[in-house]
Amino acid sequence: MAWDPRVLNPDPGGRDPGDVLRELRGRLNRGLGRRLLLGGLGLLGVVGLFTSYAQVEPDEVGVILRLGRFVGTVEPGPHFRLPFWVDRIVKVPVQRQLKAEFGFRTESVSTRNTSYSASTSDLKRESLMLTGDLNVAVVEWIVQYKIKDPYKYLFKVKNVEGMLRDISEASMRAVVGDHSVNEVLTTGRQTVATQSKLLLQDLADRYETGVDIQQVVLQDVNPPDPVKPSFNEVNQAIQEKERAINEAYAERNRAIPRAKGEAEEALRSAEGYAIERINRARGEAERFTRVYDEYRKAPEVTRRRMYLETVSQVLTGAGQKVVMDENLKGFTPLLRMDGADPVSAGAAQVKEAQR
Repeated sequence: MAWDPRVLNPDPGGRDPGDVLRELRGRLNRGLGRRLLLGGLGLLGVVGLFTSYAQVEPDEVGVILRLGRFVGTVEPGPHFRLPFWVDRIVKVPVQRQLKAEFGFRTESVSTRNTSYSASTSDLKRESLMLTGDLNVAVVEWIVQYKIKDPYKYLFKVKNVEGMLRDISEASMRAVVGDHSVNEVLTTGRQTVATQSKLLLQDLADRYETGVDIQQVVLQDVNPPDPVKPSFNEVNQAIQEKERAINEAYAERNRAIPRAKGEAEEALRSAEGYAIERINRARGEAERFTRVYDEYRKAPEVTRRRMYLETVSQVLTGAGQKVVMDENLKGFTPLLRMDGADPVSAGAAQVKEAQR
């Protein structure tokens, strides 16, 4: 509005200066009201535009609440909703793997190392468990899970994290209570983790928590600190026992094949000896049959030949003995002193005398 210098001067028409001031004040109030109204409308538009836009991250799902009532879900990406907080979008990280730690807590995580804490009384209470053979074990484990149903996760259970911790501890204690302390500490750790995961998933579905148990990992399992020395001695004795058993099995595995090989060798040798004796006996029988056939053809010749062959064989092995015919006349015994074989000489003399 342009400045009117007549406002400060007396009105030539005779108007009262008070009327002029009141008129001026009314004009100013009307202009300020319009500006306030326009500013309020502009601010209301900005707030409406701001509250009508929502961005859902790639690992999330948006749950739409209209005046607090569930109406549906939206996928990741930009979305428009009813402004002025009529619609609210609660973002639930359904693709993110969450975890719950029991018996310890992660204090800090860096690229080089991770430090843990398990010194408070609550953490000790979580990890101290009774096994099936009435022993005590300190069990630390991790539950990794994902949210599979955003509606149940938000509306069916008031405190899902607290509920999950309670049923996780209950399932782990139930499974540990069905196994011995040696199984929990050594050979049965994987079995305990698997059974605990199945029982935990069943409880989570029964209570409609809307979570999917991905994995149960036994982080560390130890006996209580006061009994660790005794337990280590027992473990050492068990290991020595197992080592002795394994050595005995190894020796047995070496001895049995060796004994089987020796037995097989003796059996094959006996079979070969039996075959040799049978073949030799058959050969001797066949030879005797042939000799007998020849003997039947010329008995005297065969008898004399057999006699001479037998005498020759006997005299060859008789050493220094000489056999003489008692009817032999004019035979002079001779002892050879030149080193010649007396047996051969005696045999030659006998053959010469027989001629």
